[in-house]
Amino acid sequence: MERERIGFVGTSDLAGHFRGKSFPMADLPARLVRGVGLAPSNMMLSAFGPIYETPFGTEGEVFLIPDPGTHVEVMFGDAAPEIFFIGDIRTFDGTPWAYCPRNFLRRAVNALEDETGLRLLSAFEQEFVYTGAEARPASPYRLDALRRQGIFGEALLAALRAAGLTPDSFLAEYGARQYEVTIAPAIGVTAADNAVITRELTQAVAFRLGQRTIHAPIMDPNDVGTGTHIHFSLVDGAGAPALPDLSGPYGLSEVGSRFIAGILHHMPAITAVTAPSVASYYRLRPNRWAPTTANLASLDRGAAVRLCSAPGSDGDTSARQFNAEFRVADAAASPYLALGMLVHAGLDGVRKKMALPSPGQAKGASRLPASLDEALDFLAGNGEARDWFGADFLDVYLMFKRSEIHSLDGLDEQEICRRYAEVY
Repeated sequence: MERERIGFVGTSDLAGHFRGKSFPMADLPARLVRGVGLAPSNMMLSAFGPIYETPFGTEGEVFLIPDPGTHVEVMFGDAAPEIFFIGDIRTFDGTPWAYCPRNFLRRAVNALEDETGLRLLSAFEQEFVYTGAEARPASPYRLDALRRQGIFGEALLAALRAAGLTPDSFLAEYGARQYEVTIAPAIGVTAADNAVITRELTQAVAFRLGQRTIHAPIMDPNDVGTGTHIHFSLVDGAGAPALPDLSGPYGLSEVGSRFIAGILHHMPAITAVTAPSVASYYRLRPNRWAPTTANLASLDRGAAVRLCSAPGSDGDTSARQFNAEFRVADAAASPYLALGMLVHAGLDGVRKKMALPSPGQAKGASRLPASLDEALDFLAGNGEARDWFGADFLDVYLMFKRSEIHSLDGLDEQEICRRYAEVY
């Protein structure tokens, strides 16, 4: 049987799903120029599939243009290969569309570099549940839990390397059948691209083994959740670390302190983008190994922002390992929107010379929003966030997420968890 290669170009949209269109790879040269056409209302496809509300109606046309630097082609023996690109959404005249998630992040990292001379270095820790592993008691972090996933982990790491990524770790996590994969950090938009590619290949490998991976924020409202933690640091133009300073509070440099202060200051609004599902807030409850307040702490996995690998006396190596981990995020979020919010908020802290509380005052941090509805109210009332998005984009995002909330009206927490587990 003859076969012809089919490619796909997509973006991680407002629901955090990778959506786009496929095309014959024989047409790639033309598609790199003109892309594939989309109805603007495609951006309003909900997490569950239907378009509940849209300001765009049935009119208009935008174009999803493949970025050749994101080309992924992974072979799976006799099975169909994975061939896809990440794209930018542009208008008829070639300018970035105002609602393009990838360009939201690009604007943030460009502003950071233009105003401070610094670049963002970041990586995503992605947790998920693998259906191909038997759930057993007392499994967290055991070799037995790694053993029971069979060849999935090995196949996943091979697929990631074939796609040009550098795996950092694969391990059995705390929850039942829960695993985690991490990729080496990257600069700017590439880190979010890598997060999208990692998630898609995780699903692709599981599919070819007759299983699936579930990236939903929480499987049961009374259980532990599944997070997507974002590690980040700042580097100068020469690649030297700019986040740490042994002489500063928390071991942070002045610019690092202000950057993280901005994130803490804006965290109630940020949460509406980084933890953007109804079920996300079942994870952010006490005793879940997840944050409940907008706080900063060193080496504390209950903090909203955790400082990792405190710099020591060995100089450059320790400084390069020093990073901050944002823990109020999960896979319902688009990596572009989530990372973009952190950069915009951090840069606002730098501009306004915001200060962190002293380490002794850290326990007085404000609580995180208790629901998506509450987080959206914080986002709607945040004037800076309106500037970061652009007023129209912010209103579209608020409409999109509020319609998601309404689609779940009348369901109990158990059923809501089930609905999200079906689609993430």
